[in-house]
Formats: sequence, structure tokens, C-alpha cells
Amino acid sequence: MSEMLLQVKDLKTSFFTNSGEVKAVNGVSFNLEKGKVLGIVGESGSGKSVTAYSIMRILSDPGKVVGGSILFDGTDLAQLSKKQMREVRGSKISIIFQDPMTSLNPVYTIGNQIEEAIRLHTNRNKKEIKDRAIEMLTLVGVNEPARRVKQYPHELSGGMRQRVMIAMALACEPDILIADEPTTALDVTIQAQILELMQELQKKMGMAIIMITHDLGVIADMCDEIIVMYGGRICERGNAEDIFYNPKHEYTKGLLHSIPRTIKTKDRLLSISGSPIDMLHLPSGCPFAPRCARTMKICLNEPPEEIQVGESHFASCWVNIKDLLDTEKAEEVK
Repeated sequence: MSEMLLQVKDLKTSFFTNSGEVKAVNGVSFNLEKGKVLGIVGESGSGKSVTAYSIMRILSDPGKVVGGSILFDGTDLAQLSKKQMREVRGSKISIIFQDPMTSLNPVYTIGNQIEEAIRLHTNRNKKEIKDRAIEMLTLVGVNEPARRVKQYPHELSGGMRQRVMIAMALACEPDILIADEPTTALDVTIQAQILELMQELQKKMGMAIIMITHDLGVIADMCDEIIVMYGGRICERGNAEDIFYNPKHEYTKGLLHSIPRTIKTKDRLLSISGSPIDMLHLPSGCPFAPRCARTMKICLNEPPEEIQVGESHFASCWVNIKDLLDTEKAEEVK
């Protein structure tokens, strides 16, 4: 039986601005098992990164977790003090950010920055810490690691900086690695290398990964479960086969249709109609209803409940609920 590492239950995170409350995450729940890879996808502003920052407790003001629980190995992270959370952050749960150039300190060497995490969370001596930093750079495929530890971030390429970020995140062998769009700032070739590296390290170290991205293609072959978010809510969840070959939510279908195809075709690239949701003025019903081609009256007035549409497949959509009810009625007639 798989070991449950993380249980996020009805997480609600808001930003209290002069214009009003922005409900960036509005009732998100999911589980993460040991050694599994969870993908969270959705367009910018859907709540993906805020979910990750809420778990790590690194929200910037005026952001605040206002509801729900974040159970890591049975402990609610939302209830820990700042000191207790610092002990968890980096040693038990680590994060890789989107842009390594803004995440790495430009005035400290690569070695100093990797060694800091090891120094904070282990009892190793000075030589052991330095050796561990070189070992981690070797592990993530940085050439000449003994020389690289003396260099500064601006002396490395974008791909190398991202490898350094991965080395820092994994230096203390965390149970969970959160990767917040780790390949967005990289070119396609380097993207593939970084994703392959993460898969190799995940299998070697047995850690769980939460991969956050707006690109469905990035997580197609990597994730055991995929969550699709829109407007601060989860609209669909399932494995890769469920999401890619049998999507049930209209937003998921829109995302898939908007992926550019490499084959020659005269068809125009499709896009999701309408404008992104205004998080300051959320609709009372389904967040996607104003942009959905199949909107019903109930969609505008009541948020849909999540229902099971397959063995490991769930969706929050009134269209699916209606179809399910119609099927049940049809069976009764038979």
C-alpha cells in the first residue's frame, strides 16, 4: 500500500488588496503519495503557483492561507510556527522556481548557496558540506563541479543555473520536490534535458514531485496524476490517459485543442474564447461558465460538485452531472 505524504484539504488562499479580496485558491484538495509525480496545469492566474507557495508557506504579503489544512506526514503545515516551518522547508519539502537567475543570489558563489542549505539542515562539518555541494553538482550533470562551486550565477548558462537550483533543492534529500514551471525560461532542447534529469533523480531518490506548469505537453509522460486548475479551483483530475484522451471538462478540452500541432494542416490554431476570469469578482457558479460553449443556467448560479467519471477520473462540471443523471434515468426506463 502506498504511503500518503501530503494531503491538501479544502485549501483557501486569498490576497487582501485595496481593491478587495482576491481568492487565488478557492477550495483545493488533493493527495500526494510517496514516490509519485503529480502535475498541476492551467493558464496564468489559475492558482497553480499560489497553491505551491501556500504549501511551502512562502506567500508574500498580502497573501494569506485563510482556510483548509496542509497535512504533511500527518502534521498540518498551516499550523506550524515560522521556526518550525523553516525546519521543514528545504529538508522535507523543497521548491525549484521558474527563473533561476532571479532565484539565485548574484553576489554569492554557487558553492556558498548550495552549502547554505546543507549547513542549515544537517550536522556535517565544513569539509563534508563542501564535498556534498560538489557531489550534488555532479549528480545533476554539471561539468567540472569543483570549479563551478567557485563561480557566480551570471557565469553559468540558463540550463546550468537550473541544474544548480535542482542541486540546491535536493541537497538535503527532501521527501517532496515542488517544481514551479522549472523549464519555462529555457529553450526546448534544455527543457527536455531538465525534465529527463528530474525523472532520473526522482526514480533514484524515491521522492515525490509536484510539477506545476501551463504546458500540458511537459507533463504528458512524467505524471502519475494530473490536476487541471481554473479560477482557483480544480476542474478535472485523472491520469495522463484520462486527461489527454478522454477529457470531461470543457476547459481541459479547450487547453488540449489550443496545443500547436507539428503536422501540416490548414486548420487554424484554436483558442479558448472570452477573457481570463477576474479573480476580484468571481462568478457565483462555475468559474469557467462565462467562457464555456455548453453553459447552462445552473452553471452561472451554482458551483458544480466533483463527480467520478472514470476509475481514477474526476471532473467538476454540471454538463457531466447532467449527462450522468440522464444516463441513470435512461437506465431506469429500461
